[in-house]
Amino acid sequence: MRTIDAIARILKQEGIEYLSAFPTTPVIEAAAVAGIRPIICRQERVGVGIGDGYARVTNGRPPGVFAMQYGPGAENAYAGVATSFSDAVPILFLPLGHPRDREGVYPLFSSMKSYDSVTKYIEQMNSPTRVVETMRRAFAALKRGRPGPVMVEIPADVAVAEVDAAIVEGYQSPKPATMGGNAQDILEAAKVLLDAEHPVVHAGQGVLYAEATDELIELAELIQAPVMTTMAGKSAFPEKHPLALGSGSGVMSRPVYHFMSRADVVFGIGTSLTKHGMVMNVPGGKTLIHATNDPIDLDKNYSVDYPILGDAKLVLRQFIEACQELLSTRQRGDRPVAAEIANVREAWLSEWMPTLTSNQAPMTPYRVIWEFMQTINSDEAIVTHDSGSPRDQLMPFYRAGGPRTYLGWGKSHGLGTGLGLNIGAKLADPDKFVVNFMGDAAFGMTGLDFETAARSNIPILTVVLNNNTMAIETTAMAESHELYSTRDLGGNYADLGKAMGGWAERVTDPADISAAFLRAKKVTEDGRAALLEFMTNEEQAFSHRRVF
Repeated sequence: MRTIDAIARILKQEGIEYLSAFPTTPVIEAAAVAGIRPIICRQERVGVGIGDGYARVTNGRPPGVFAMQYGPGAENAYAGVATSFSDAVPILFLPLGHPRDREGVYPLFSSMKSYDSVTKYIEQMNSPTRVVETMRRAFAALKRGRPGPVMVEIPADVAVAEVDAAIVEGYQSPKPATMGGNAQDILEAAKVLLDAEHPVVHAGQGVLYAEATDELIELAELIQAPVMTTMAGKSAFPEKHPLALGSGSGVMSRPVYHFMSRADVVFGIGTSLTKHGMVMNVPGGKTLIHATNDPIDLDKNYSVDYPILGDAKLVLRQFIEACQELLSTRQRGDRPVAAEIANVREAWLSEWMPTLTSNQAPMTPYRVIWEFMQTINSDEAIVTHDSGSPRDQLMPFYRAGGPRTYLGWGKSHGLGTGLGLNIGAKLADPDKFVVNFMGDAAFGMTGLDFETAARSNIPILTVVLNNNTMAIETTAMAESHELYSTRDLGGNYADLGKAMGGWAERVTDPADISAAFLRAKKVTEDGRAALLEFMTNEEQAFSHRRVF
């Protein structure tokens, strides 16, 4: 067989069902023959996003896979790979490389050089005989430790070279490997957590990848501690749970702000605690317990009082057992946390209710979000935001259901990323109502890939919040806009959705929002991709933006 046939057979053995790709690469044909469905995107960045969204929803079991040609294909994919790297997503990239007799010739693009800084592991398959060991190393990197993109470059001549089938028959899938925390460290941190007057659990996406939501709920209920999630970790703790504070990023819910402000002990679990514009900073003066599976994150941006290295699921189980043991010898205090969370949330929502239910026209995007929340069961949906205003408007108010009912992203946050994630999420969980919220600027970046969903019979819903401007840039582009209208955008995106083969509607009346969502949901249940365009105002209000 050829090298690419051997790769396809290994992918199949690893449970890969879909290959997002854009020609020209012979990997597509080899994968199709092996029974792996190719999803052909319109641009490489979205193709990466499809694999990314798939990998998030499956927690890398199996990972997403994207293949592209050398040169412009590999160049165009870079932004998507950078997003996957910054958000620690387990996805395999298979770019073709230039034939070996042209490798390194100036100015040919080298994936090996260019992608080294945005991949967890990178290797060139420089000989057909190395196909098994190279792919074994790649999948080992995908399954162990901190998640992240892995790249295997396949030189074009190696791709079609012959390889002995007997070599491939010897491939053994590498097994995941995890570790728990140091027992003494866990016990010391558990004592601090139980002695705290106002503890807060700060949960990240490591809880999702470890599939540790049950353990997180058990610990929170055991010690009656409120739980907030990071943007990437949103849905790691069900946000309808009485102890859920919601999520914190560049914006946050009132419960997150209230409880984090006064917390004396913060327990970060499965989070990198990276300081970033799209991440909520931990206020000063807190005792910090930090458990992560990557030592690079410990003491990176904060001085950590109790560092713990280990897998989130194993570490949470250790904390549960340690807290149970400690509580057996001490009086359990009465901590009416759930009632306080409910009261704080109710007061916050009452302040926002005039906006959330406003009848103004053009409508506020908050009315769209609120109506969506009242109409669609969050346990039966997968929702993602896009960059800019939609992210900051959706994140604080939307209450995610169980694990992976929300895809939060954003340390590297190119406009339009949410559309690819949405398509990949639907492939991973076809029974969910999968919805992405994007602005008109984001649609301008990647909107043509709505045709990918329509053509490929992937029934997603894309929501375009169209205010005909770049509202988030109002302050930054004030003078240039006054002189040259630099913030103005335009387009009828519902018409574009129809032209690309999908079902689409433009909605202008706030009273029709809920019914429009139900119509779109019915369309997706019938197997068609749908697009709703809501004509909105230039909303400038945000919940607790950059307060820490």
